[in-house]
Amino acid sequence: LQEVTASSRHYVDRLFDLDPQKVLQGVIDMKNAVIGNNKQKANLIVLGAVPRLLYLLQQEGSSTELRTECAVVLGSLAMGTENNVKSLLDCHIIPALLQGLLSPDLKFIEACLRCLRTIFISPVTPEDLLYTDATVISHLMALLSRSRYTQEYICQIFSHCCKGPDHQTILFNRGAVQSIAHLLVSTSYKVRMQALKCFSVLAFENPQVSLTLVNVSVDGELLPQIFVKMLQRDKPIEMQLTSAKCLTSMCRAGAIRTDDPCIVLKTLPCLVRMCSKERLLEERVEGAETLAYLIETDVELQRIASITDHLIVMLADYFKYPSSVSAITDIKRLDHDLKHAHELRQAAFKLYASLGANDEDIRKKIIETENMMDRIVNGLSESSIKVRLAAVRCLHSLSRSVQQLRTSFQDHAVWKPLMKVLQNAPNEILVVASSTLCNLLLEFSPSKEPILESGAIELLCSLTQSENLALRVNGIWALMNMAFQAEQKIKSDILRGLSTEQLFQLLSDSDVNVLMKTLGLLRNLLSTRPHIDHIMSTHGKQIMQAVTLILEGEHNIEVKEQTLCILANIADGTTAKELIMTNDDILQKIKYYMSHSNAKLQLAAMFCISNLIWNEEEGSQERQDKLRDMGIVDILHKLSQSSDPNLCDKAKTALQQYLA
Repeated sequence: LQEVTASSRHYVDRLFDLDPQKVLQGVIDMKNAVIGNNKQKANLIVLGAVPRLLYLLQQEGSSTELRTECAVVLGSLAMGTENNVKSLLDCHIIPALLQGLLSPDLKFIEACLRCLRTIFISPVTPEDLLYTDATVISHLMALLSRSRYTQEYICQIFSHCCKGPDHQTILFNRGAVQSIAHLLVSTSYKVRMQALKCFSVLAFENPQVSLTLVNVSVDGELLPQIFVKMLQRDKPIEMQLTSAKCLTSMCRAGAIRTDDPCIVLKTLPCLVRMCSKERLLEERVEGAETLAYLIETDVELQRIASITDHLIVMLADYFKYPSSVSAITDIKRLDHDLKHAHELRQAAFKLYASLGANDEDIRKKIIETENMMDRIVNGLSESSIKVRLAAVRCLHSLSRSVQQLRTSFQDHAVWKPLMKVLQNAPNEILVVASSTLCNLLLEFSPSKEPILESGAIELLCSLTQSENLALRVNGIWALMNMAFQAEQKIKSDILRGLSTEQLFQLLSDSDVNVLMKTLGLLRNLLSTRPHIDHIMSTHGKQIMQAVTLILEGEHNIEVKEQTLCILANIADGTTAKELIMTNDDILQKIKYYMSHSNAKLQLAAMFCISNLIWNEEEGSQERQDKLRDMGIVDILHKLSQSSDPNLCDKAKTALQQYLA
């Protein structure tokens, strides 16, 4: 190493010469020495060239030519490894270069921008460094008019540093849309391309930007029309893909309708073309992911995509080999593709999930694609978290099909790997996996039994205690599905697993979804007489407390209706009835809801009364008398005159019990 650095040392020494002409020549020689030579770049950094170059770049006394050459060398050093970029960042290169942009000299500005561009596109550079000083963005916008190079580099900087809504808002508020729009018709391809990339990141998942873009016109032509022209087959692939991404974002934001010809006849077919095996790996990945996003929530687009160019079969190739044979002309490409093959699988799972989100026939086609279920099962245990998440999403999408739950899901024992995924996954996977489990636990799904045997109750009860709202909802939802028409042992296990304390916790949850699912669970637990009596004999006091709590609380109609239905189930028990009859507070509440202004609540309260006074049951006479003394019969007479046919019928039926 010493020999190597010794031969490099003279480059650095010359930067300290007293003769400015020799310093300039030294920087030029250094520039020629480092081009394409990573070892030389590393040596010069180790020998301390960077602080000196930055000093010369910022010196008022340095000639513009010297300052420009320094920026060029620094840019060349940044082109090396990520460690080089880290070293440059440690020397505070960004503030120095941004300061350089205030110079009047265009060549120097361009050199500073080129270097900034190289540094900002490196993954080790924090994007926020661009936003620390509010005046920087405005100054960059002003420099856009200076030359095609300033346009290219600044757009490239923006598109790399725009990550998330905060950055989008800053750029949008500083007039990015208006400043960059006219660059889409520049004579330079590079400028057009970088401007297009800017729009694709500005509009991504951003309704505000998307809705603005629709109405912007350049030379009398609206932006969507310009994007459509850039989608045409004769344009470079990169341009087709990026403009398809712009149109996709605008469509998802509601700025362009999903049935607009520019989506159905242009954007969608273009993205399907990108999925063909003739395309490069990253093009296929981006094409499939963008298409998945475009069609995710629209049934009609899902149907159109599923019959375009045999897409469903085409995606099966994503699991086979990373490159098309024609693309394996160089060994580097093959090596790269093998390392990134998991990205293809992830993209395919994502697109299958979107395609199968709503339509039963499409799901059937996907599952009948060769080895599809095996591929999903394998995907669930891959090391890449992105592939696991996409595989679970795909499984979730297909699990919405009753037909598939009974057949393919059963044949492949999908529940096994799914339960494994649920053991210790990060939240984003847990949310989708637990939603899938909810579907596998539906009463008609044959997977229900084995899932129970594999310790699902414990797992789901622990989900109901999660900080994450979606996980709490899914945990309680799955338990609700599990309890539906279940045998008594399962119901007892659920109650034991949840604990009374946790049940109260869920019933006082601030989220109405959690509350409704918990009430649904209680209603499913309290069905069929022997079960009702058994559960109320062990948990009666707590359940009655919970019911009182909710009927007294500030809750919506649906919540109160569900709670009254639970009471009606309790009233249907043989011994459980007594818990209502001996609780005057609850009886008064039922009476109150019989005269409520909402018919749904009146009806639910009447169910309670009917179950309490039913003639053929032991003790019905005493119950009828007690309720008559409370004034229930008078209310029934009133309700039998109701204009609501349901209420009227129910009241008449109840009155007949008194006459029988």
